[in-house]
Amino acid sequence: MKGLTTVRNFVTVALLLAFLIVLPAAHADEANQAIKVTFDRPVQIPGRVLPAGTYWFVLNNVNEHHVVSILNTDRTMVYSTLFTIDAERREPTSDTAFTFAERGSSQNQAILTWFYPGRTTGHEFLYPKQVQSELAKDKQFTIVAGK
Repeated sequence: MKGLTTVRNFVTVALLLAFLIVLPAAHADEANQAIKVTFDRPVQIPGRVLPAGTYWFVLNNVNEHHVVSILNTDRTMVYSTLFTIDAERREPTSDTAFTFAERGSSQNQAILTWFYPGRTTGHEFLYPKQVQSELAKDKQFTIVAGK
């Protein structure tokens, strides 16, 4: 039984590492923390599900870091503008990090937090209270893109 759990955890981690691929991102303007990411499967964000594809995550206003916009690959269409609160971590990473909630096979994994490279303060996405309560019970994992 313990061996099965270990294999299952290994397979989960291996699949999740393949889950998020970050394309070379333009870090020229760190103030808006713009980062280009590609998801190889649909992911949930507050209020909707993003299909597999490439997106830009960008701070909407560099003076107000609690608003994140998610745009298409050429930044001509906004898919969603979301409110966030600060999320903290002990150590920064050199690449973008996302924390997901594993929702089971029948639901898409949900993005909980996003950390820009080199930062210990990131963005926690705000879900409705009922959804937030469900996500808090789900297994959570962090993917550091490019690793």
